Amino acid sequence: MAKQVKRGLNALLANIEDVKTDVKTEDKIYSVALEKVMPNPDQPRKSFNEESLIELSRSIREHGIIQPLVVRRGEDDKYIIIAGERRYRASLLAGLTVIPVIIKEYDEMKTKEISLIENLQREDLNAIEEGEAIRELMDCYHLTQEDIAQKLSKARSSIANTLRLLSLTNEVKELVKSGKVSAGHARALLAVPDPLVQIEMAGKVITEGWSVRETEKQVRYYLKPETKPAQISEKVRQKMSVEMKEFVNGMTQVFATKVRLVGNESKGRICIDYYSNEDLQHIYDMISALKK
Repeated sequence: MAKQVKRGLNALLANIEDVKTDVKTEDKIYSVALEKVMPNPDQPRKSFNEESLIELSRSIREHGIIQPLVVRRGEDDKYIIIAGERRYRASLLAGLTVIPVIIKEYDEMKTKEISLIENLQREDLNAIEEGEAIRELMDCYHLTQEDIAQKLSKARSSIANTLRLLSLTNEVKELVKSGKVSAGHARALLAVPDPLVQIEMAGKVITEGWSVRETEKQVRYYLKPETKPAQISEKVRQKMSVEMKEFVNGMTQVFATKVRLVGNESKGRICIDYYSNEDLQHIYDMISALKK
């Protein structure tokens, strides 16, 4: 029984988009024919997860639309979606003919602003879509980064960093849009001026599973090759391994306890085990004697 209640609750919650869109409790809710509702052509979010939409459509089919869409009046007795395109798409899949809406008297600028805020608050936009939407707002209405930062309640530096991602090559931007390359990886790749190298590194992020830190390191090596550690040949590596084993064996005999090396040929640490106060005193005496 508990599992059934949980599934029902999850289905209801999947239908709710907790977004601040200036909707007030006294706003009147209208029932509008679905065919009269149109997606916003300037919607910043371009991609919708098909599986997620199917799940939402099942919830809507069973429970109806819990939270009305927010729309504005368009031409020819149509309504343009301000907030709720995901619910709209799921309603189409569910076969609804009438949906609940709240009608707002917003101009185009306010509509774009609310659409962007809705998606940002729900973290539905990828970093490139977010940057493109911000750029469009700035270009269309002559807004500064500071203006956008205030409207979105974000730091101006955050807005600037998002906009910088738009200077990536188109191929890398598509990888970010598809979720194959994260925004963190993309920010690291911004420092690579050669488009072909940028694309190559983005490919390695995917195929070799580079972390953001590893990506930053590889970019640093590319920009300053002299900082990259020299490659050790297999012959030298094997010789060093033999020498390190002999070193460990020698220390084990000197300290009469277990000694371990943790790390690799270039860096690491030496671990000397002791099992009693007498062992520790013996190690201390040996080191003191070596210091003399």
